[in-house]
Amino acid sequence: MATTNAGDFDKTSRLGATTPLPEAMNGRASAAKAAVGDAPVFAYIASLPQPQRDIAEAVDALAAATVPDLHRAVKWGMAYYGAGDGWCFSCGGFAADVKLMFVNGATLLDPVPPVTPVGMGKATRGVELTSLDDIDRPQIAEWMRQITSVPGIGGKRR
Repeated sequence: MATTNAGDFDKTSRLGATTPLPEAMNGRASAAKAAVGDAPVFAYIASLPQPQRDIAEAVDALAAATVPDLHRAVKWGMAYYGAGDGWCFSCGGFAADVKLMFVNGATLLDPVPPVTPVGMGKATRGVELTSLDDIDRPQIAEWMRQITSVPGIGGKRR
């Protein structure tokens, strides 16, 4: 898979204007269409307003630098990331923040991330990021490595 670079987001930002973001997780983060691949995720991220766009770009770049053979998709109105044959974590923009959620994070991550999201499964855990300063790069990269080291998290890639 190709890695992220700043130019990828600049190219896709021309694809459309930003759309209003939901206030909270309710099973669907945005109206972004489901699609597998780098381009749909870059377009989704480019559609986010600031500061969510910068936060999501930073999370995507960290994922690309941390996870070998990273796979991307837009699912349920959020960016999903995986390795091997499963989706492992998601990143979605909301009105107040960006939610970075790890599938089965309650059972597979040490330390367990603090946020339990509504509508994403009892074992999903994550963090809410309101600014670039909220991104604890070493900790998030460690969680990314931990969650992608277990094959098949999140089911088969579709």
